[in-house]
Amino acid sequence: MAWLTASQALAALGVQPQTLYANVSRGRIQAKPDPQDPRRSLYKSEDVKRLAGRKAGRRTVANVAAEAIGWGDPVLPSSISTIADGRLWYRGRDASVLAATSTLEEIAALLWEAGEITASPSAHDMPRPARPLEAAMIVLARRAATDLPAHGRSRAVLVAEASGVFADVVAAMLGTGSAANHAVHIRLAHAWNAPEAEDCIRRALVLLADHELNASTFAARVAASTGAPLSAGMLAGLAALTGPLHGEAYLSVQALVRTAQATGAGFAIRELLAQGRAIPAFGHPLYPHGDRRAAALLAQFEPGAIYRQIRETAEMLTGEQPNIDFALAAMTDGFGLPPSAPVILFAIARSVGWIAHILEQQSMNQLIRPRARYTGPPLSLS
Repeated sequence: MAWLTASQALAALGVQPQTLYANVSRGRIQAKPDPQDPRRSLYKSEDVKRLAGRKAGRRTVANVAAEAIGWGDPVLPSSISTIADGRLWYRGRDASVLAATSTLEEIAALLWEAGEITASPSAHDMPRPARPLEAAMIVLARRAATDLPAHGRSRAVLVAEASGVFADVVAAMLGTGSAANHAVHIRLAHAWNAPEAEDCIRRALVLLADHELNASTFAARVAASTGAPLSAGMLAGLAALTGPLHGEAYLSVQALVRTAQATGAGFAIRELLAQGRAIPAFGHPLYPHGDRRAAALLAQFEPGAIYRQIRETAEMLTGEQPNIDFALAAMTDGFGLPPSAPVILFAIARSVGWIAHILEQQSMNQLIRPRARYTGPPLSLS
């Protein structure tokens, strides 16, 4: 991987330094500290060349739209969250700072612009399921089949309904045991028999609550834009979350750990790099200087030896830092949580963000309907 100095990158782009820094903060150009001088940065040559090529040629509407879909400019206005200056912000407040003291329910109140939010279950008993994601999908699908469309209903009514949907999702995934009336992080720690993990679980939930227009949130907003029931938007988000490039990215980390345990961290990572493959859960397009969510979580516990070895080796060989998926996998290992804990945390926490985006999309009263750029066989009238 080739890297350029600041002067080389500026010359290639023909821009002022502040424009270069803006492209880095927006994830368009990957940067890393210069090993010869940590006060300076190096810039990924491929990213610089790509942007320079875009600047040289006229950007058509189709090109702009295509770039926006893949880690490009935001495609929708939103006041809920953003990533700026290497930090995640919830309605203008630093998510890492909020994670120090807030609960997921308090973040829900902030993102939904609502009063006190609880996830207390309904009266009927629900056992803890063997497959929590499946249980949540079933609950949402049943509700989506009978709930009223969100279109044309007041925000106050939708917020009240959202509280019920959120409570149903949490109850479906955790059951309604003796801790059912406590905060979500306490219920999770109780369900997993890990009281010592309670604070880390709370922090993880807050850090995962929203992340701008990620894939699952975009899916939820598209469904919401049709006026579908709130539960249907939630189901769309949950379905998108289950992909290995999103909520289940932790599986790649766990696979790397198993290989590293068998062969050693150095060999396992060098083998991936020799094959031209990225190290799972290291680096993030929106955090060129490191994922602060991961840093905030990893600072709260001591990862196991194999995770420390992987982190040290990966950072040394690639210059990349671990992202939130690595932190969740390390936390799961460190506290002896169920192997699927990362995606369960993701699903419960991100439900809060999906609801916030669904409510915002409903207020816009606008269908999301992009056009396709046709690349198929020539059109024929014969």
